[in-house]
Order: sequence, then C-alpha cells, then structure tokens
Amino acid sequence: MATRSDIDTLGSAKYVSLSTFHADGSPVATPVWVVRDGDVLRILTDPDSGKVRRLRVNPAVRMSPCDARGRVPSGAIVAHGVAVLEDDDGTARTLALITARYGLMGRILGWINSSRARRASGGEVRHLGLTVTLT
Repeated sequence: MATRSDIDTLGSAKYVSLSTFHADGSPVATPVWVVRDGDVLRILTDPDSGKVRRLRVNPAVRMSPCDARGRVPSGAIVAHGVAVLEDDDGTARTLALITARYGLMGRILGWINSSRARRASGGEVRHLGLTVTLT
C-alpha cells in the first residue's frame, strides 16, 4: 500500500521513472515529468506512445524518482500504481498543471511536442493525460 510519504516524494520529484509492462510482464521504464494533484499523480504523454499502448493492455505501473536520463538512485522508493487514460477535460487539466509546475521549460517542451504532433498528424495537436493512483 502506498503511503502519503510515497505520494509526496514522487509528486515533488523533478523526474519520475514510469515503468509500464509488456504482455510478457517485462518492464519498460521511461523518465517523465509528473505533477501531484491531490492523491493522484498526473503525467502528460503522446497518445501514440508505446507506454499508452502498453497501458491499454495492462494499467499497472511502477514509479520511482529518477534523473532526466531515467537513472534511479540506489535506495529510491519504488511505488506501484494503476494508470488511467484521461478524457479531454482530464488531459487539459494535466497539461495546465504540468505547464504551471515546469514553467518556461514546460511551455517550451509542450510547444516542441505539439509541433511534432502537428507534423505527424497533419495539423492536430495531441496530448494524453495519465492519472496514476498509487496502490
């Protein structure tokens, strides 16, 4: 069971290693930005990403604080949770919270990702929010 301390630690980390799982159970770790919203953690991603495809099959995740390259320090907490793909309103909330937390870098990287998404999708800006509840 996740403790309030786990939520506090992960919610205050600049980067979190988010592990999603292949059908065979092998993990795939990705460093992501995270923002705490009450008792859940929110993450913003591309809806066509591998993590979203894996979450559609298995919503279980593992999270721990990490650096920008995804390196997890020894002794870091490892929390387990369940990720839910958000609707448009939830994604908009996640985008606003991520942008507010990460400031200028959040806006710049959001713009870069939006530009890539527009090119890839023929003009449509696409993001998908994930809500993670620790278990």
